[in-house]
Amino acid sequence: MSTRFHDLPQAPLQPFELAWLKRAGIDAAILRLDLIDPLVSGNKWFKLRHHLLHAHASGAAGLISLGGSHSNHLHALAAAGKRFGFATVGLLRGHPQDTPTVLDLQALGMQLHWLGYAGYRARHDAGFWAPWQARYPGWHCIPEGGGGQAGAQGCALIVEQAKAQLGTVGWSDYDAWWLAAGTGTTLAGLVLAEGGAHRVHGALAVPLDHGVPETITALAGTRGYQLHDACRKGFARLDDELLAFIEDTEGSTGIPFEALYTGKALMALRAQAEAGLFEPGTRLIFVHTGGLQGRRGYL
Repeated sequence: MSTRFHDLPQAPLQPFELAWLKRAGIDAAILRLDLIDPLVSGNKWFKLRHHLLHAHASGAAGLISLGGSHSNHLHALAAAGKRFGFATVGLLRGHPQDTPTVLDLQALGMQLHWLGYAGYRARHDAGFWAPWQARYPGWHCIPEGGGGQAGAQGCALIVEQAKAQLGTVGWSDYDAWWLAAGTGTTLAGLVLAEGGAHRVHGALAVPLDHGVPETITALAGTRGYQLHDACRKGFARLDDELLAFIEDTEGSTGIPFEALYTGKALMALRAQAEAGLFEPGTRLIFVHTGGLQGRRGYL
């Protein structure tokens, strides 16, 4: 079995120039996690790294996790399993459907089990994993989205990558982070790594009742970060204004974005920048968390 997952690919830190950032006096850079790997993309490699290390150390034959029919997490997990020699199982929300993501999961060798909607809602119940552990004994179970303490520990390494490249954007230091929050795991990893040194801003791409604040508190405490609503009235809810904003931003920067996470996070940043949240001269790192394969679900 290859253990190259020990070594994380380098995500480039690049200048990020947009007219509304300039008007607000914000000096921004973008950490391009979307460029680290064509399949295990974005923050997913970081979230999976410690899970893969634990699975390898325990001699697990396979990996089990769960997600939806457009899940970036399951897509990355299936690719990582194929690359590093783990069998994979995906527990999916809803009923069988052939989305581009699902077809990729099958092509990558992932065994799929469709849980329906009620069955998927039970994923937080105390006994949820027991039948799957009995069916796949010794396999490593990974929380939704690659979460948990292992996921947060892996995401803490994102801070190291950015700090090592500050000179490429002409900085010696920075003031804050901005990134999308879907489960809260990536944000929690940044908060842990920063230890209060730099504030971490999370743009909530899901409604509050999805439990993101509680997840972050459990993983990283209550200090060093601030959450902002970016869900636009629902998870995975898109609208013409958002899609037009993304199209305009892509045209200005040449950087691709997806609408469910990074697009919503960037739009929320514009709103906060125009409202004066940041003082002129603020040096802000925006994290591109990848997930571009999910664009196929709505384009």
